[in-house]
Amino acid sequence: MIVKRAGRNVVLAAVPAAVFLTLGLSGPALAEGAKAYQIDLAQLNESGSRGTVMLSLKGNQLTVQIESEGMVPGSPSAQHLHGSTKGHDFKCPDATDDTNRDGVLSNTEATHDYGDINISLTTAGDTKATSGLAVDRMPVADKKGKISYKRTITVGQDVVDHIKDLHVVQHGIDRNKNGKYDFEGAGKSELDPKLPQEATAPTNCGEVKGAAVGSIPVGAIETGGGSLENATVQVTMRDGVAITVLAVAAGAVALTRKRASAVPVRQDNTGGGA
Repeated sequence: MIVKRAGRNVVLAAVPAAVFLTLGLSGPALAEGAKAYQIDLAQLNESGSRGTVMLSLKGNQLTVQIESEGMVPGSPSAQHLHGSTKGHDFKCPDATDDTNRDGVLSNTEATHDYGDINISLTTAGDTKATSGLAVDRMPVADKKGKISYKRTITVGQDVVDHIKDLHVVQHGIDRNKNGKYDFEGAGKSELDPKLPQEATAPTNCGEVKGAAVGSIPVGAIETGGGSLENATVQVTMRDGVAITVLAVAAGAVALTRKRASAVPVRQDNTGGGA
């Protein structure tokens, strides 16, 4: 799959097969009946961060595996599944969402595009939206700025039904390049004045491949040259590696998304962790 983003335009082209191998992350051995989805994390705030996410869903057990780099070394990174389980069309933001033009895309500015927290990807304890800033339970980047994360979470049926409408966001930037979060880089966080803006601003974002359109989009979705309504993802095993094939009926599809007009409503899940 090739994804090109220019402002609000997204162009997707189907390829015969794609192997989940990026940044050393290989597809896990899937249990019978499990479904797997890949997410590629792309930088926000010119952070230089990137990564790969594998979501494996069997029943109501969701396994999230993340390998990312370009994070702030030795610092915790808040990370979440954002979006909606009500079918609303939320997507990753870009620099144009920096509405106050201060050079930093804050979480509040970005939330208009990627929606509120649905699941907090903590390392222990609950995974509710209310744990979104539980930095003491978030993964910490190593001295090279890399994060490796894996956790299996019990989720509700709403998440099972709308997993393709959710996406991963990691937070934490180093605007003044001093190797840590501080108030001198971008001031106080609008979410919690006790935290630096650097600690809560998004550093990357990624959407489920092949899920360019939410189930019931908020606002209009204009399509040209085809539709993704009949797109399917098939996962098979080959030599212990998950192989995904995206089949798009119309071949290449061009999508132009209008900004969502509804104010996102916070989602909450009741799942714990395993």
